[in-house]
Amino acid sequence: MVNAISKAIIRSLNTEFGEEYQYGREEKPQEVPVPGFWVRCADHSCRLFLGNRYFRRNRFCIQYFPETKGQENEECCAAAERLFQCLEYLEVDGDLIRGTNMKYEITEGVLYFSVNYDLFLYRITEDVPVMEEVISETSVKG
Repeated sequence: MVNAISKAIIRSLNTEFGEEYQYGREEKPQEVPVPGFWVRCADHSCRLFLGNRYFRRNRFCIQYFPETKGQENEECCAAAERLFQCLEYLEVDGDLIRGTNMKYEITEGVLYFSVNYDLFLYRITEDVPVMEEVISETSVKG
């Protein structure tokens, strides 16, 4: 599921920003092509909710490396505003999921944008045949 969400994030970024930007989602190389985005799952947790329902919390960090030297903050702020719009809803495996807890910070000329994609999953269990008949004999002393 994490891979499907990160691919959907990159599709949404590509739709919003276009082909002139670079996109990646594995380990960041030493020299990142600018302008570019780097997507990674920063935090992932799964807990049993009820029965066969599981609650998955997925926090993603999107790093943006601006092109303009000397005006990084201005370019990062403009990109962050566009990220709020394009990452609010993602289509993953035919379903829409909503991004929550969106926030960003700019450190040393790089934008760090985080967003949560929390969802419930249902685990399908195998049907086990039920016993048809039980015969029991008991006896009491005395």
